[in-house]
Amino acid sequence: MKRILVIDDDEDLLEIFSLIFKDAGYNIVTSNHSETAQQIVEIGPDLVILDIRIAGSPQNGGEICSAIKQKFRDAPIPVLLISGETNISDIAFGCGADGFIKKPFDIDSLLTEIKHYFK
Repeated sequence: MKRILVIDDDEDLLEIFSLIFKDAGYNIVTSNHSETAQQIVEIGPDLVILDIRIAGSPQNGGEICSAIKQKFRDAPIPVLLISGETNISDIAFGCGADGFIKKPFDIDSLLTEIKHYFK
């Protein structure tokens, strides 16, 4: 079963992600703080979904994405940024993200996007 790690400071959104991905047959790990990114080896995700703005975090999602991409260069983990930022595509390109999802998002489109990483 594929494991998805979602890091977002919005608890309601984390609950929605949890329901959506569990119903779709994925193992889901959610977190509301950026420190979780430091535990990626232990979590072992097949995909990371990362908000750009995480309240109270010393790093934004773009910086966390860059760190993940740097640390796992030899065994890349796909990272999708999720945000309502108007320049999300620029941020995603700049940090090496594999893609992005604009908020608000459509659930069917989200699941279709996720499936691209689990072929």
